[in-house]
Amino acid sequence: MNNFYLIILDGVGIGALPDAAEYGDADSNTLRHIAQVVDLTLPNLQKLGLGIIDELRGIPPVPAPLASVGKLREDSKGKDSTTGHWELGGLYVDIEFSYFPNGFSDDIILKFKELTGCKGVLGNKAASGTEIIKELGDEHVKNGYPILYTSADSVFQIAAHEDIIPLKRLYEICKITREKVLTPPLTVGRVIARPFTGNSGTYTRTTNRKDYSLNPTGKTILDILYENDINTVAIGKISDLFNHQGIKYSRHSKSNSEGYRELLNAGKEFSNSLIFINLVDFDVYYGHRNDTAGFAQALKEFDAFLTPFLKNLDKSDAFIISADHGNDPTTPGTDHTREYVPLIFYYLKLAPVKLGIRSTFSDVGKTVAEFFNIPNNLKGTSFLRG
Repeated sequence: MNNFYLIILDGVGIGALPDAAEYGDADSNTLRHIAQVVDLTLPNLQKLGLGIIDELRGIPPVPAPLASVGKLREDSKGKDSTTGHWELGGLYVDIEFSYFPNGFSDDIILKFKELTGCKGVLGNKAASGTEIIKELGDEHVKNGYPILYTSADSVFQIAAHEDIIPLKRLYEICKITREKVLTPPLTVGRVIARPFTGNSGTYTRTTNRKDYSLNPTGKTILDILYENDINTVAIGKISDLFNHQGIKYSRHSKSNSEGYRELLNAGKEFSNSLIFINLVDFDVYYGHRNDTAGFAQALKEFDAFLTPFLKNLDKSDAFIISADHGNDPTTPGTDHTREYVPLIFYYLKLAPVKLGIRSTFSDVGKTVAEFFNIPNNLKGTSFLRG
């Protein structure tokens, strides 16, 4: 089928980067720390060579891995999904994103209220998404004001109960915020709709999240392939992260399990295509909530999914399993962590080799371009031939 699958396990890092201390993440190692706390066995990933990349309890190295393995170092600054995915796509991210550790300025809030028609706002601070709806959910239900919050990332998040601010209206508010409120010189990575449901004491975020991103600052592998008539298939939040740029087919999924189904279906439906998926559950439900056991279970479910996935591959297909940043659930904080990410490259036409530590995530995009034999000016170095 000559498909290249790019599978991103959101938040699954594998050790602190040299500059991690600048981000407060000097001791982070998502995979190793999970394996130290939870009985973690991942037989398919072990056979592919995961245990060669780092010392992981319960996942020893195998003498003859099925895949080429190594790890990627993020060259761009930051530790957010936007930067990570753009760099994976072959783009060095050199813009200075706007951050709001003390909440959004009075000018931003005033502009938000004027342009969206919201009479007031709640929150306006850096906070955990699950904690802020516990704290302010009742007040929101009472007065109807949206809950605004941010994190260590460059994000403007808007939480609302689906019965108080319906999804259509919440998405409209987010779109206005993206296009008319957060204008230059502000450079905000994402505006994120964070709907929730439930009653007092039992508020729960739903899977109707929607991200409104900036356009990438240059061409990525998606643009390069699209311009050369290679199908680009985006699953999960990939379309949102690239603001739909360079994407021919989009398949939204609201969970890892839906993503697995879409990935298998895409393999049957498409040929000569890049099939690019983000599996978000690791990050959203477990990393940000410091749920180590849940994170481990999600990894085991992904490992089980690899059985049918590998079985359905054609000999002309290839795939990369990697991540966009870390999100170590064993650390005190609930934000992303600045980490290396695993690199697992499977291609039956080539013998597995050790890929070492790559100097940029962009090596992934460069490798995909070489797989499809497309000339390009992407950053990075291809490891298609080792």
